[in-house]
Amino acid sequence: MLTIYSYLDVIKSRVLDIQMELIHKNQNLSIENFKELLFGSDEKQRMLVPIFQDHNNKIKELVGKEYAPGTLERYTTSLKHTIEFLEWKYNISDIEISKINHAFVTDYEFYLRSVRNCSNNTAVKYIKNFSKIIKLCLANDWLDKNPFANYKSKVKEVERVYLTEAEIQSIIEKDFKTERLSLVRDIFLFSCFTGLAYIDVKNLTKSHISYGIDGEKWIFTHRQKTESASKIPILPVTQMIIDKYENHPQCLNENKLLPILSNQKMNAYLKEIAGVCEIENELTFHIARHTFATTVTLTNGVPIESVSKMLGHKNLRTTQHYAKVLDRKVSDDMKILKDKFSILDNNILKKSSVTS
Repeated sequence: MLTIYSYLDVIKSRVLDIQMELIHKNQNLSIENFKELLFGSDEKQRMLVPIFQDHNNKIKELVGKEYAPGTLERYTTSLKHTIEFLEWKYNISDIEISKINHAFVTDYEFYLRSVRNCSNNTAVKYIKNFSKIIKLCLANDWLDKNPFANYKSKVKEVERVYLTEAEIQSIIEKDFKTERLSLVRDIFLFSCFTGLAYIDVKNLTKSHISYGIDGEKWIFTHRQKTESASKIPILPVTQMIIDKYENHPQCLNENKLLPILSNQKMNAYLKEIAGVCEIENELTFHIARHTFATTVTLTNGVPIESVSKMLGHKNLRTTQHYAKVLDRKVSDDMKILKDKFSILDNNILKKSSVTS
């Protein structure tokens, strides 16, 4: 009889412990939860890969609505790297999310930098993608502790390459013998004077051109990368390029503003153009966007707030990266200040000579 009473006391104590545990975890005090904990039928541990894959599947369903194709590609690659890391480090194909800790995160970062040979910024981006999955687990109360709590990483600022006025002029004035190089040159210049990225130029149709607040023609579009609005006044050189290809067969058949080639072909032909025009830096289509931000706008005194809006940046700090590289702009601004002080110095010297 004493044995039964002792057993009941143990059960009673265990029930009270479970009650406190459920309250601590903010879980419902239900019969099911009590039974699972009391009789050892704990819920099967959640695994990382299915959670990651489910996240990617949801993004896939929303491509074109809430996400760009590049976003899906980025998370697909992130999942691939994560699985390969599990095999490299632990010789397993999946892991219980409860076993993911600070050491897991730092080891994963080391793997990306060493085995995958990722640059600092690329490694940080993959870790950031992985952290989103962890945040998802935390939000669903699948994890009690955040493995990223004491983890710190920093994206290093990359110096942006852009063309000078002289280099732009050399591309404009060059008489190319082949039609394909002339076409690539024109579309590259279009981006130099609008700041639009390759995919955004490719997506342009005539319907994206309308009259702005000043009564002049503007381009009204949304960046595919961020879905933020870009409103860009059309400069004379931009309008000339639009007019030149207005009746191009590809534009007419595909309802495109410009007959743009694939990004791979554009960059391949831009290398040829760089060689012919004796431009030392490797020429890629994205350099046109950097050139618009620096040489075309900021250098010529366009306020950074206006540049940011035309580029479709969501944060002014993104645009400020371009302003940092403009030594010439700093020089020009300081020259104005020097001239003002020069006049003041001359006046002081005149007064000084009269006194003496």
